[in-house]
Amino acid sequence: MKTDLQLQQDVLAELHWEPSVHAENIGVEAKDGVVTLAGHVMTYQEKYHAEKAARRVVGVRALAVEIDVKLASSGIRNDSDIANSAKNALQWMSTPLGNKVNVTVEKGWITLTGQTEWQFQKLAAAVAVRYLMGVNGVSNQIILQPGTKLSAAKADIEAALVRRAHTDAGKINIDIDGSTLTLTGNVSNWTERDTAKEAAWSTPGVTSVVDKMTMTF
Repeated sequence: MKTDLQLQQDVLAELHWEPSVHAENIGVEAKDGVVTLAGHVMTYQEKYHAEKAARRVVGVRALAVEIDVKLASSGIRNDSDIANSAKNALQWMSTPLGNKVNVTVEKGWITLTGQTEWQFQKLAAAVAVRYLMGVNGVSNQIILQPGTKLSAAKADIEAALVRRAHTDAGKINIDIDGSTLTLTGNVSNWTERDTAKEAAWSTPGVTSVVDKMTMTF
């Protein structure tokens, strides 16, 4: 198991390795596997990629992000312009979501509401607006309204986990309650955790995935 100093150094090294992040503007603290990122960046996308870089490091159990987005003067836009750009971005997607997703912008912060059938559509909507100029942050409050009811058996979902698992998928337990899947058990890193959740979200009819998995190193 890594010491706090080793974990801090590894996260700093990963931030410096990530080309989309100016690591010199970000401070890192680590305590008992909990990593805190602090500082300021020029764009929301840089903040997002800094968070992703930190999660890639083995030993990070939890992440606190205290990074401020300080836009350059050339990147500042009024909320109306950002809202119009966001609606256009949603409409220009390969599967347009402009009529299903509502956009609200306040001080550069985008809030998405509305309904989609699949989790991947909800995530794609956030990606579509995340990189727009002038954005300070994104709150994805889209709810899922599947076109079908959850009918997959527990064995089918477990089989999907096995196909995608990097380690023994038998360590992950699945509980089905209506359209909600709850995942428990042990994983060894964020990649395994995310893979399990993605498999769960791919189940037709799922409206909620509850992550109660524990990371062990």
